Amino acid sequence: MGSHQDEKKKSRSGNSDETGGAFDLADPKLPDWVKDRAFASGGYPHHAPLDEDEFEETLTRLQIELVKLQTWAIAEGRRIVIVFEGRDASGKGSAIGALRQYMSPRRTRVVALPKPSEVEAGQWYFQRYVHHLPTAGEVVVFDRSWYNRAGVERVMGFCSPEASERFLAETPRFEDLLIAEGVHLVKFWLEVGREMQLSRFHDRRHNPLKVWKISDIDIAAIEKYDDYSRARDRMLETTHTDRAPWTIALGNDKRRLKLNVIRHLLRMFDYPDKDRRAIGEIDEKVIGVEPGFVLGATRD
Repeated sequence: MGSHQDEKKKSRSGNSDETGGAFDLADPKLPDWVKDRAFASGGYPHHAPLDEDEFEETLTRLQIELVKLQTWAIAEGRRIVIVFEGRDASGKGSAIGALRQYMSPRRTRVVALPKPSEVEAGQWYFQRYVHHLPTAGEVVVFDRSWYNRAGVERVMGFCSPEASERFLAETPRFEDLLIAEGVHLVKFWLEVGREMQLSRFHDRRHNPLKVWKISDIDIAAIEKYDDYSRARDRMLETTHTDRAPWTIALGNDKRRLKLNVIRHLLRMFDYPDKDRRAIGEIDEKVIGVEPGFVLGATRD
């Protein structure tokens, strides 16, 4: 874990002054310095994307295991909640897509809530998320969750610092209630290097099939990378608990991200006919099970 933090500090780059070039999202040409640094940004520990054939073959084996896991969850009436948090363009959608691709759409729900309505804004903060929790035999995946209050709301000023701190104090108790009720809670934080994030934002802005993915919040995130780092650190420090730990996944290579997120999930459960050989070993260079895997890595 320490070595990843050290490499991240060495390779991270900041604003245009540090890189020696400017970044203009509206310019159709991606700057060479972004392109050259993207994959290694944030101290990413691999030098090239995973081989596509190896990825596809491994993903198929893991998705077969996911079907087994869901069959067991349905038969046993288990309730599984999977939270995906992370920086914008860190690969949440890709990981969720690979996870749910062959799972039953009747028993798997992805929850991606818009901003609160006027009524929801006046409710207990957790209330609208409780409404989407699973019934027996369901898997619910949150594509962003109640942790909005620790991240985007805090950084963008949509809530007061006091409200965010109150949320951080209340969240471990809220999650303890879910676990005591028998909910299996799995929390992923996805991290992406600064230049890789810029590269993905640029692709969204200029690819007509992806332009719907870019938002004003994404554009603001370009200048607030370090602010999001500080908010992330505070969130991980206060809400990583023995009963509801965070798992950190590095997302510069989406192929490795998908495989290792699914591997980690499968290894958490004992279900019939589990094929441990098919699941394989987690790449500990891209998956960490403690906040220290990324904590403070953007600080000087």
